[in-house]
Amino acid sequence: MKNYRKTLTQQQSRLPQLRFSPTAWAKLLYLRDYGNTEVGGFGITTEDDLLLVQDLQLVEQTCSLAHVTFDDAAVANFFDDQVDAGLRPEQFGRIWIHTHPGNCPLPSQTDEETFDRVFGRSDWAVMFILARTGRTYARLKFNVGPTAEYEISVKRDYSQTFAGCDPERWDDEYLTHVHPQQNRRLFQSEFERAADFDWEEDWLFAEYELKGEQI
Repeated sequence: MKNYRKTLTQQQSRLPQLRFSPTAWAKLLYLRDYGNTEVGGFGITTEDDLLLVQDLQLVEQTCSLAHVTFDDAAVANFFDDQVDAGLRPEQFGRIWIHTHPGNCPLPSQTDEETFDRVFGRSDWAVMFILARTGRTYARLKFNVGPTAEYEISVKRDYSQTFAGCDPERWDDEYLTHVHPQQNRRLFQSEFERAADFDWEEDWLFAEYELKGEQI
């Protein structure tokens, strides 16, 4: 039994970690606590470290205590803006971040269905959830090759420079993009129109184009 636990610990230590820069983590906490609803966005990474979140970007969304709906046109515009800024899709479209206002970070059934449907065509993706109490959940999923998925640990990477808090800009980003709807039905957390507008499939074309390939 002791050897089994040692082996399990060694296996877990070899798994990738989802890391946040101090600035990205501060912003996430600020946005989580700004209102009393869920809030969601995309993690932005550098080209050479795709699991190190350097920033969190919100898109136009409506939300309640238990759901987040991203506006499809806003997501498309977000992808356009990031490509125009020189980023590749894997740097801004693979890490789905959202919060839970309660104390449980575990994904709901709807979260699971959304993760499969919206990110299932990506070669890999991460679902990350931060609860109000600070508990976290992160899962890395590979959809190509020997498909697999793992719960991975989350840490703040304090080797990264802390650029400081920017509450005025974060206020503006929240108030511009997040539209609480307290009376919406509860127990839902998804991009509700994703079935009608598959932005991930649409942006596969952009990704192949960036790589100089054709579909």
